[in-house]
Amino acid sequence: MADEQLTGVSGMNGIIRAIRTLTQRIGLVAAISCCALTLPAAAQNPFEAAIRVDDQIVTTFEIQQRMAFLRALNAQGDLREQAVEALVNERLQRSAASRLGAEASPEDIETGLEEFAARANLGPEQFLRQMAQSGIAPETVRDFVANGISWRNVVRARFGSRAQVTDEDVERAIELGTILGGGIEIILGEIIIPVTPQNQANLESELARLGAQLNGSTEQFSEAARRFSAAPTREAGGVTGWRPLRELPEGLRDRFMTMGVGQVTEPVPLGGGQAFALFQFRGQREVEAPSLPVTAIDYVTIAIPGGRSAEALAEAERLRVSVDTCNDFNGVIPGGFERQSVAPGQLAEDIALALRTLDENEMSTSVTRSNGTILLALMLCDRVTADPDGGRDQVRERLIGQRLEAYANGYLEELRAEANITYLN
Repeated sequence: MADEQLTGVSGMNGIIRAIRTLTQRIGLVAAISCCALTLPAAAQNPFEAAIRVDDQIVTTFEIQQRMAFLRALNAQGDLREQAVEALVNERLQRSAASRLGAEASPEDIETGLEEFAARANLGPEQFLRQMAQSGIAPETVRDFVANGISWRNVVRARFGSRAQVTDEDVERAIELGTILGGGIEIILGEIIIPVTPQNQANLESELARLGAQLNGSTEQFSEAARRFSAAPTREAGGVTGWRPLRELPEGLRDRFMTMGVGQVTEPVPLGGGQAFALFQFRGQREVEAPSLPVTAIDYVTIAIPGGRSAEALAEAERLRVSVDTCNDFNGVIPGGFERQSVAPGQLAEDIALALRTLDENEMSTSVTRSNGTILLALMLCDRVTADPDGGRDQVRERLIGQRLEAYANGYLEELRAEANITYLN
C-alpha cells in the first residue's frame, strides 16, 4: 500500500503543484513530457535548446509537446509557464535517479504504461493512438512514465524509512479530523429530463442544441434548469452542491475530469437510456476529511405508475411524509417497495446521481422507468462505510502518502535551489 502512496508523489501524480489540480480531475498522472533531446541548436529549429538545467537541456519541441497536452485537457492559465516548470523539475528528478541508480527498467516502463493507460480505460496502444491524435509522440509518453517510476524509486530510497506511521498517529488523525487528501469534490449544474413517448424521438438532438447554447454561461444554464429539469436540483438552478468525485459513476467521473469551468457536456444517457442529462462543470476543490470509504449504498425504490404526472408525484409526496426512515415502509406499503444495498460502482447512473444529492431518509423523484411511464421514487437509507480496521488502513495510507509527498516536494525544492537553470529563449 505504501508503494501506491509513493506513486502518488512520484511525478506519476504530483510532479508539480502548478498542474496537481488538473491531474486529479482527469484521474491520470500529472502531465506528459518527452525525453531530453540533445540535437544542436539552430534558429527556428524545434529541437533547439530552450532551457539548460545543469548539463541537460529542454528543447522547444518538448515545451510544445507539453503545451499541446495541456491544451488537449482544456487547461487554464499560462500553458507555456506550466510546461516549462514541469519539464525543469523532471530534469532534476532524472538526475537524482541517475545518481542513485534508481532509473526505471524497460519492464517497469511497459508495466507503468499499461497502468497509466488503464486510468483512462484504454489499453496502452489505444492510449498512444489517442495521444497521437493530439500531436503527442509515443516516445513522449514512455519517457514520462519512465521519469515517474524513477522519481518514485528515488523517494522510496531516500525517505521510505522516515514515512512510517504508528497506530497512535492514526488514532490522533481520526480524532482531530486532519486527514488531508480526503479527495476531490466537484460542483455541477445539471439538467435531467426523463425519456417519454412524447419526447423520445428528438430529446437527444434538442438537448445537444441546448447544451451548445448554454456552454460557458452558468446563468443561462441555471435558468434552463429551472425551466426544464426534472431533477430536485432544479429549484437551485440545477446546482448540485459540493459532492465527492468518487461517488459518481466511473464513466461520468472521466467526463468531468477533463472539463473546464462553465463547459457543458454533450447529452449523457442515464439509466440505460431512461433519461438524458446535460452537466455543466462549476468547479472543484481538495477536501480534508477523515471519512472512511463508502463500500455500499443502502436505498429503497418504489415504482409508482404515471411517470411524472401530478398524481404520481402526489403519491410519492404522500409516502414521503408518511415515513421517517426506510424501515417505516414495512408498515406503510408492505411488499410495495424494494430495498437494496449495493457497491457505489454498481448503481445505474441516474440512480447514483439522484442518491448523491440526498441525506439519509430523504427522497428523490427524478428517476423514471419504462419510457417515463413509471416514477421510481428513491429514498437513501444509509451510506455504508468500511469496517474500522479497513478504515484505519485507509487513514494510515493517506498519512504515509502525505509524509512522502512532503519529503518529495522538499527534496525537489532543494534540487532546484542547487541547480544551474538557464532560460535560453
